[in-house]
Amino acid sequence: MLTLGIDPGTARLGFGLVVAGDTPRALDFGVIETTSARPMPERLAHLFDAVADLIATHRPDALAVEQLFFARNVTNALAVGQARGVVLLAAARSGVEVAEYTPSEVKQAVSGYGKADKAQMQEMVRLILGLDRAPQPDDAADALAVALCHVQTAPFKQRIAG
Repeated sequence: MLTLGIDPGTARLGFGLVVAGDTPRALDFGVIETTSARPMPERLAHLFDAVADLIATHRPDALAVEQLFFARNVTNALAVGQARGVVLLAAARSGVEVAEYTPSEVKQAVSGYGKADKAQMQEMVRLILGLDRAPQPDDAADALAVALCHVQTAPFKQRIAG
């Protein structure tokens, strides 16, 4: 199973492709960046096109995305929600199964602790995927963590549903 993990954002959208197996491995990861100098509709169109290209290029079996976590900054939450929307649209248009996970579900699945901090998460992603160093930037590491969460929990969810 190949999973495309997404850490949504309008300035930087993290992505990570993880191949499932006895030892999961990272196929690709990085960020898609937009500039605040561009109008939001153009930024969202760029994100949509880039995610659609990732899906077309890699043909993932599933797309895993982090659910929106409402913090104190409402403006930021709205922008992240817009980025999530274009990611979900790209997946739907491509016919890719979508799985959504809360930040604490991702942390629990990857580190075994639902309140793990960024450094702990990056180190666990590095260890599980056998990387030489922690993935950078943070958005890419977060996206790999979301993909790992799906790779590690999807088989259990399928057994329960079946």
